[in-house]
Amino acid sequence: MLKTLNQKVSIVLILIGIGYLYMTSNLPSYPYSPVDADVIPTGLGWVLLGLAVLLYFTKDSETEEQKARRDIPKKDIGALLAVFIFIFLYILLLEVLGFIVSTAIFVFFSSWFLGYKKFKTNVIVSILFPLFIYLTFTQFLKISLPEGILPF
Repeated sequence: MLKTLNQKVSIVLILIGIGYLYMTSNLPSYPYSPVDADVIPTGLGWVLLGLAVLLYFTKDSETEEQKARRDIPKKDIGALLAVFIFIFLYILLLEVLGFIVSTAIFVFFSSWFLGYKKFKTNVIVSILFPLFIYLTFTQFLKISLPEGILPF
């Protein structure tokens, strides 16, 4: 039944998609909103489910080159693990520090860790990017983001 890697991955994605769709059904509804809070997440869940089903039926034989590319060197596994830890810390600190501060810290240290060594440019981007995103979401889209330790 599960002969190819595509089929194995698609089964995992189908299970994730079903779980994701179940969780989106628990999102609260807002009576005075023209577009409810669950529209985008539910749509993305159905897209994931549909693409996973398509992946299951894709006829793709794996070449030796593709198998060789799938082997990740030990050094890269360490880098992936470190970035995963950065993301986990970002999620933990998002509510405490707020969107702007935690995103600035995350962008700065992630880009520095991944090899971008221009300090001034890194600082400027790590401050301006979250400010731009925060202002766009709060002022134009009227979506609130965690304020954290900043007074605005």
